Amino acid sequence: MRTNSIKAKLAAGGTALGAFMFEFATTGVARLAAEAGAEFAVFDMEHTGWSIETIRMLLATCGGTNLVPLVRVPATEYHFIARALDMGAAGIMVPMVESAEQAKRIVEFAKYPPVGRRGAAFGIAHDNYAGGDTLAKIAEANRETLLIAQVETAAGVKNVNEIAAVDGIDVLWIGHFDLSNSLGIPVQFTHPLFQDGVQKVLAACQKHGKAAGFMCADVADGRALLARGFRILAYSGDLWLYQQALRAGLAALRG
Repeated sequence: MRTNSIKAKLAAGGTALGAFMFEFATTGVARLAAEAGAEFAVFDMEHTGWSIETIRMLLATCGGTNLVPLVRVPATEYHFIARALDMGAAGIMVPMVESAEQAKRIVEFAKYPPVGRRGAAFGIAHDNYAGGDTLAKIAEANRETLLIAQVETAAGVKNVNEIAAVDGIDVLWIGHFDLSNSLGIPVQFTHPLFQDGVQKVLAACQKHGKAAGFMCADVADGRALLARGFRILAYSGDLWLYQQALRAGLAALRG
């Protein structure tokens, strides 16, 4: 496992920018994103139906780039988290985190003993099929793996300080559509209830030394989020970026 540049950057107080991948399961998408300047990509298993075999291919194609590959798993389950890490993910995003106990399970599933209980297999994809000092590999993986807890429910906001206090969680990421749904105000992102939830997440991150994350829809949205204190942003997702660029070009030609 190489040094996780995103984790190091966030720990130093910096900002990281990347994108979500939902649709284009191709051998070139990671290199395309890296060439465009993305520092990380989140390969999504929650909403795509992508299997671990697809994730394995996508993670493998990140090799030779500076792109940090992250995987959003569909649930807080050992077999999702540990397998994605074994396939070479440098970090994990987990949806619908609602309590400190759940956050602790994420850390437990992602870290090797004595920190957690991740099963041990070496000389496989996650360590580039290489030999070497196993104890050093364990320490490196425990140190470098990035763990992102999504706060996207009313319960998650209520318990956000306890979640943020869990050692090993690096980022609290707001899932804005789900949070608005859970609060009973679907898609009302300017509603005081939603904005209060956002502020509580930001405050918890500041208090506990964690980075706050968000997926922005466009440049103006992203700049506003950065100004508020978010430090890790996904600039939309592959399918929407393609569609927006194509739509804009065709409209210009027709106009």
